[in-house]
Amino acid sequence: MPSPAGPPAEARMPRWLPRAVILVLALVACFQLGSWAFHQLIGLLVNILIAFFLALAIEPAVARMAARGMRRGFATFLVYLGVLVATAGFVALLGSMLAGQIVDMVEGFPKYLDSVIGSINDTFHTELSRLSIQDSLLHSDWLQKYVQNSATGVLDVSATVLGGLFRLLTIGLFSFYFAADGPRLRRALCSVLPPGKQSEVLRAWEIAVAKTGGYLYSRGLMALISGIAHYILFAFLGVPYAPALAVWVGLVSQFIPTIGTYLAGALPMLIAFTIDPWYALYVLGFVVVYQQFENYVLQPKLTSRTVDIHPAVAFGSVIAGTALLGAVGALIAIPAVATLQAFLGAYVKRYELTEGADASTSSRPRRRVRLPGLR
Repeated sequence: MPSPAGPPAEARMPRWLPRAVILVLALVACFQLGSWAFHQLIGLLVNILIAFFLALAIEPAVARMAARGMRRGFATFLVYLGVLVATAGFVALLGSMLAGQIVDMVEGFPKYLDSVIGSINDTFHTELSRLSIQDSLLHSDWLQKYVQNSATGVLDVSATVLGGLFRLLTIGLFSFYFAADGPRLRRALCSVLPPGKQSEVLRAWEIAVAKTGGYLYSRGLMALISGIAHYILFAFLGVPYAPALAVWVGLVSQFIPTIGTYLAGALPMLIAFTIDPWYALYVLGFVVVYQQFENYVLQPKLTSRTVDIHPAVAFGSVIAGTALLGAVGALIAIPAVATLQAFLGAYVKRYELTEGADASTSSRPRRRVRLPGLR
């Protein structure tokens, strides 16, 4: 008796299907595990990125000291000690200056408030008074809720402060190791690359060092010039707290590119308005004029050899960096983009423009044109 026929060939499960299903599930599990680990370590990765750019910023000073025979670790320690002492001295000087001025501001706040209310009453023909405004604020629901939330959030503030200190310590340690062991780190990275790629990595590293250090140094110099210029204006107008306002304008205007000058000028304008509304207009006019002077005269001369990128590119990079990494991304966006631009400029091949490629020559006789900067 013949045996029953088996299932048709087209109905059988392919032998590779179970293994394919297991492989897909394993890949999905690995992706989920990697995504979870990345989100858990994103804070550490951002700290390492900040530390890397700080190490790039101090690399020229460390390399110059190491070239004179000093051990690289000790040279890095001296650079960090100098930065720490300078920062502590600046904070102490600024803090002592601001402490006295804040006390004076608190004591004179009722007078400034009366001046502002008087200007509003004269301009808009109102009958506001400081006592009525204070009474409405003290009895407002939002102020009571704010006080209650502030009282319950003391522990959160303490945890935030401790977390910030731990983050600063982490960044400092990583940046110290990156700067002290820079040559060893480069050798370890190049040892796993083919010989043809090693020179490109070293070239990119040198460009990153030059652009990051040049960005910080040029910004610091422009902050100093901006602070001195605005201090002269504030002292001439008799605006209170002129030194503190000058430091504020210098730092904010340079480390928030493109729009930083206008943001920094808002506080001096407000204080100048309490003295005389015309003084606020004088400060606004000076801020606008100085911004044009900085954009078209000062900045091109100081950054022509360091981070010479178009203002629109700089502004776009700051927005993109802020969207990705917040305030940290805004600070490191410009040196990162400048490094990428310089690296592409060194390795991307450029060609001579053909006839008619330049719109500015449309009314001129047709000829081959070579624009400046194109090689």
